[in-house]
This record gives sequence, C-alpha cells and structure tokens, in this order.
Amino acid sequence: MKRVDVVVIGAGAAGLFCAAQAGQRGARVLLIDHADKIAEKIRISGGGRCNFTNRDATPANFHSRNPHFCRSALARYTSQDFIALVQRHRIAFHEKHRGQLFCDDSSQQIIDLLMRECEDGNVERWQPCAVRALRAREGAGERAPRYEIDTDRGPVEARSVVIATGGLPVPKIGATDFGLRIAKQFGHPLVEPRPALVPLVFDAAEWAPFVALAGVSLEVEISSGSGKQRARFVEDLLFTHRGLSGPAVLQASSYWQPGETLQIAFAPGTDWCQTLSRAKATSRRQLGNELATHLPQRLAQAWLARGGLPEDKPMPEVADKPLRQLAESLSAWRIAPAGTEGWKKAEVMAGGVDTREIDSKTMESRRAPGLHFIGEVVDVTGWLGGYNFQWAWASGYACAEALAADSRVAAA
Repeated sequence: MKRVDVVVIGAGAAGLFCAAQAGQRGARVLLIDHADKIAEKIRISGGGRCNFTNRDATPANFHSRNPHFCRSALARYTSQDFIALVQRHRIAFHEKHRGQLFCDDSSQQIIDLLMRECEDGNVERWQPCAVRALRAREGAGERAPRYEIDTDRGPVEARSVVIATGGLPVPKIGATDFGLRIAKQFGHPLVEPRPALVPLVFDAAEWAPFVALAGVSLEVEISSGSGKQRARFVEDLLFTHRGLSGPAVLQASSYWQPGETLQIAFAPGTDWCQTLSRAKATSRRQLGNELATHLPQRLAQAWLARGGLPEDKPMPEVADKPLRQLAESLSAWRIAPAGTEGWKKAEVMAGGVDTREIDSKTMESRRAPGLHFIGEVVDVTGWLGGYNFQWAWASGYACAEALAADSRVAAA
C-alpha cells in the first residue's frame, strides 16, 4: 500500500500546477492520469502556441451559477503571477489580441514549465494509470489517511485527493466524466454540463440563404443569454456551412441556452438608420455597392436578397420604409440556433460541480473533508482568450496552499 499526503487525479493544466505547488510546499504528492500523453489539451491549445493566460483577467470574465465563487482564487494568484513564472522559465511570449498571451514558439514550453515545477516539488507521477475506485476511509482520525484509491498500479492511501480531471470536451484526447461521477458519489450536486466556447448550428432550411457565405468574417456585436446571465461581446463572427463560429459566437455560446435567440449587430458602433439615410441623400451608388462599403460584399449581396431588395437600385430611388427595415435588420439580427457542434468542437465545459458545496478559498468539498475540486470540472467557465487557463492556475494554487497547510498539521 502506497501512502502519500496528496493524490492529484488529472495531469492537465490545473492538476500539474496544483501538484507542483503543493509539492514545493512540502507535501508528498502523487499525480495520476489515465492518458498516454501528458497535458494534450495544453499542447493543442491556441493553435499549438497555448494562450496561457489573459493579462486583464478579472472575475467579470467568468461565467458561473455562483459568480462570486472565483473571486478569492483569482485574487490570490493573478495573471501577473503566472506571467512572472513564464518569464522565470525564459519563455518568450506575445500579446495577440485584447490581453491574450501566447508562447512565441510552442505550447510544449508550458508543458515543460509545469513538468519542471513538478520536479522541483518532488512530485511522483503515475501515467498512464487508471483510477478504478475512490472511497473515504472509514474511521479515519484527524491525522490518519482519509482516502483509499484503487489504481492500475496498486492501492494508495492519502490524506487528501484533488479532482483535476477537466471537462467533457475533446473526447478523442481522453476527456471523460470521471470527475463528475466522483462528485456525485460524494453527494455533490451538479450544474448541468454543456459544451461552451463552441460553434452554433442552425436548421438546414433556415440556414440555406447563408450557406454560400461560408468563410465570410467580420466584426459584430453579439448578445446572448437572458436576465443576469445575459452577456454582450464585440468580436469577429465567422459564417460556416452549418452555422456561425468565430470568437463572437464561441463567446456567446457559453451563455446561450436552447430555445434562446442571438442578437447580432453588424459593424458595431454604426447607426445604420442614420448611415443609410445620409447615403440616400448624398450618394449616387447602387444600394449593393453602398452596403458593401460597410460589409463584406458577399454578405451585403446576401442580406439584400434576404430582404427582397434589389442591389442595383440607386440609393436615391430606395424607398424610406425598406431602407428603415434594412437598417433595423443590420442593427439587430435575431436568429435562434438549433444547437451546438457538441463536445467534439467545444473548447471547454460549462457547468460542472456546483460551487455552493465547495470552499472558495481552499477548493475543498464541504461534504467530504480532504476532497478537492479544481479547474474545468468546477462550475466556473472563462471567456475565450486565456481565461480558462488562468482559472486552472488560480484554483490549483489556492488548493495547493490548503493541501500544504493540511500536510504540515499532519506532520506536527
């Protein structure tokens, strides 16, 4: 029987970082993962360059049924803290867009950083190694091991267990519902998991007029969700054969619920009613050419066809009513997705372990002392742009501090 202070299950971003931090603080840590390769989700992220944090991350950039839960962890380990760690490892990086930081070279550099940090913490790693069962040890005293874990490499006893198994996206690289099953085993309620940061699709008949626009991209203002869970983003939108993608829709998808509509404004900041009225009074262009000065030409043509407006009509000859209707449609296009592209195309999972039963300072279960949940398995979902990695670092750090303190008490 192997005995350690901490078993971390899941060698992704949150698990690696938590294991390293706890080990460097003196805890005896065993890291277990069932996959053949380490940190595959880090490796494929950011187009292979890993958008490892966002310089401007705040709690407002995260979505949760309990929006205040993430505040403590994010305040105690900030994006500046992880940037400093990246700099200590002499990894060159750049800002791509709106605070999004990427490696200049490869996402492998972040994996190597985490592995070196684990080595500095004397973290032992079993991989590939499946966990077959996890149970609380009956009659465990204050300083006795609390958990027994059955693994492919034999049984383990640990005072604490950390569930860092991520969410359900990208099953081809090993994503499973293990963490959610463990949460339910110990009586934790779940917020219904669903794909997030994912393209949206539409009924074929409804989307038929837009199929030819596949590949068209432009900046829009997009609104999604309802009530307090409604959000607005200004990002690039991409038309596809089946629906909408691009950063705008990926952001909106985290807030969208089945049956709801999206609202999209083309050319954000443009007063379309005023713009088109002025053009009617001053421009001799044809309607299609005038609209194409503000939108991609293919979109302008499709939009006029959709509204039954002739693109070759000179601006002064366009009647006021259809011009107003055109302006309204460009300012607030409302369309209801039929669904998402699902777990295969989702970047993260929304929902997960309900945070009301987790201590926000330690990530420890309120139902099962010594059991912790960190990273994506928890109901905290960041925006697109490095925020989810920052949650992995912050939640892992908060958990590691608590684990180290618990280990010191046990050793005293």
